[in-house]
Amino acid sequence: MQTGPILVVEDVPNVLELIEVTLRFKGYQVITASNGEEGLAVARTEKPAMIITDILMPKLDGYAFVQQLRTDPATRGIPVVFLSATYVTPEDREFAMSLGASRFLEKPIDTEDFLLTVAEIMTSDPVTSPEPLNSRTFYVGYKERLEHKLRHKSTQISRIERLIPTLPEAQRPAFQAMLDQALLDKTHIQQELREIYHALDELNSDE
Repeated sequence: MQTGPILVVEDVPNVLELIEVTLRFKGYQVITASNGEEGLAVARTEKPAMIITDILMPKLDGYAFVQQLRTDPATRGIPVVFLSATYVTPEDREFAMSLGASRFLEKPIDTEDFLLTVAEIMTSDPVTSPEPLNSRTFYVGYKERLEHKLRHKSTQISRIERLIPTLPEAQRPAFQAMLDQALLDKTHIQQELREIYHALDELNSDE
């Protein structure tokens, strides 16, 4: 059985609040972080029993966050559940599980399935985590996921931009908000990709 608080890492405040309230209602102790960088610091100091994390986040996204957890012996064994509305292809799931995640759930969450997943992990015996991916394997796999997501996000943005001028005035604000979020997501993905390209360049230069 796992003991200790559950760490929830999520950058969207209303989603974070929903997950936190859902867990607290069932009697779990919850601590939170708004991005992977903050989550890493909290995980190292609070030693949570399990971690629930989004993937697409600023500063340090879920994939990089979990890779860093797995490379640190102090946090390597903490069970992790990924939640994502953006990274939902079979390849996204496969990469998430290769990082040592216990489960992968899609947003919006099915509350019953979510709570069953949490209960199963919290009541199970600790498991030995797999060895973390080496840096090159991680960065190459991560780059592929981000490049695929960037293409998808760019297509989504183009569709929304073409659609907005054709909509009735009353419908435009909702789609404008969707466009604004998509543009923000694209910026985050591009920033992550720049950092990965730089990391891969450094690895290549060291060889």
